[in-house]
Amino acid sequence: MKVEIKGGKRMTLKKDFLWGGAVAANQYEGGYNEGGRGLSTFDAVTGGGYKKPRKVTYQTSDGTIGEVPVDSTMTGKVPEHTFGYIKENTFYPSHQATDFYHHYKEDIALMAEMGFKCLRMSISWSRICPKGMYEINEEGLQFYDEVFDELLKYQIEPVVTINHFDMPMYLADHYDGWSSREVIDFFVFYAKTVFERYKNKVKYWMTFNEINVLSGWCQIGVHDNNPQNLYQAHHHIFVASAKAVQIGHQINPDNKIGMMVSYTPSYPMTCLPEDVMEAIEFNRQKEFYMDVQVKGYYPEYQLKKFERDDISIHMEKDDLEIIKNGTVDYIGFSYYMSTVSSTDPNAEKTEGNQFIASKNPYLKTSDWGWTVDPLGLRIALNQIYDRYHIPVFIVENGLGAPDVIESDGSINDEYRINYLRDHIKAMKQAVDIDGVDLMGYTPWGCIDIVSAGTGEMKKRYGFVYVERYDDGTGDFSRKKKKSFEWYKKVIQSHGDLLD
Repeated sequence: MKVEIKGGKRMTLKKDFLWGGAVAANQYEGGYNEGGRGLSTFDAVTGGGYKKPRKVTYQTSDGTIGEVPVDSTMTGKVPEHTFGYIKENTFYPSHQATDFYHHYKEDIALMAEMGFKCLRMSISWSRICPKGMYEINEEGLQFYDEVFDELLKYQIEPVVTINHFDMPMYLADHYDGWSSREVIDFFVFYAKTVFERYKNKVKYWMTFNEINVLSGWCQIGVHDNNPQNLYQAHHHIFVASAKAVQIGHQINPDNKIGMMVSYTPSYPMTCLPEDVMEAIEFNRQKEFYMDVQVKGYYPEYQLKKFERDDISIHMEKDDLEIIKNGTVDYIGFSYYMSTVSSTDPNAEKTEGNQFIASKNPYLKTSDWGWTVDPLGLRIALNQIYDRYHIPVFIVENGLGAPDVIESDGSINDEYRINYLRDHIKAMKQAVDIDGVDLMGYTPWGCIDIVSAGTGEMKKRYGFVYVERYDDGTGDFSRKKKKSFEWYKKVIQSHGDLLD
């Protein structure tokens, strides 16, 4: 039989490509004690700064009040029998964040002016279920109804993350967070509630944000973050996500439900085979999570790791079947930087997105030490699509920088324009040259938000400046940056006008 393969039309961004921006409730929404909302773990996390760690404030069962750096909760412990605690005369950035709760109409109008086709946002679990359990806060549901209605008025599709980097504080305090299997059912109840409520308003969903870096008390409510507890908690999250995917598809078969991973490709520092193997092992730290949620099973290399590290995951008899039947429709991922892997113990280190990385001598870094690597985005897109061959969605990308308001009131963030331009070029090459099936692009913090890692306002990402500062002052007024008009033209031209 003769088979002929012909070249077709040149690949380009789809007509329905989702241009937009991305935010998260605990960094943007505010209104932490309004509208019936319960406390979230991030409500007990203080501000910080570059090289100045954020802290979790707590009270023990005997009444002792203390605090512990957030970073240490990721690698160690928060004292047992500890309850999140809001201290007087202490600044908690998430309490007001940049006040989307009271400014959502103004902000959505600005997004519409830029031409957004979508907004990636998250729902606050404790605004819907104040303790995270089986109670429902109608006022919270109504708030998101109004937000979604406002978005749809401008033909902006909501892209909703069901759980983004926090959880109801009650579940952390009384159930030890995701280490408890009972939390699966609480999450599934919450997910079913929002799927049913918004089935005619939201069709793009993601279950968990950056699932591969979830750890510690403030993100998953676990007090002792040792590897056994962490992987057991992640197994519960896998099962909860898979159940949510199945329920979401049952409620509305048109729903597109994805996963979300923090993707930082690692290159070998040298061609030394040991460095190549080191890079393979580093990349597996994110591939494992995609393998489970896209392929539907635990990969062999991870099972061998559990065996070596004496980690035993307790599973119910149908867990693996649930995971197999609850695979996702697409992969959402964040890309900010790349890193390098080296077996040299003296290799220079630099900051990264939720981790410390080896520094690439060929790349520049941001003011916060993150490497700038536009081509790495094309590499990431190829690595993900070649491995999984389902649609991908760039749901975070951007440059954190200390913007300055000039004497004439302008904010000339050329550095942000340059960063985003180069990354969009690389993104288009992945589509035009490599044939990647790409759904959309939503730069992070499109309107200024609080930094998750440092708790700062100084580290800004947005096209819109919010008058809010690290000492808690500011009137929350909005001001367009130079990048606002640039991104507006990018969207209008469907990515053709970049310079």
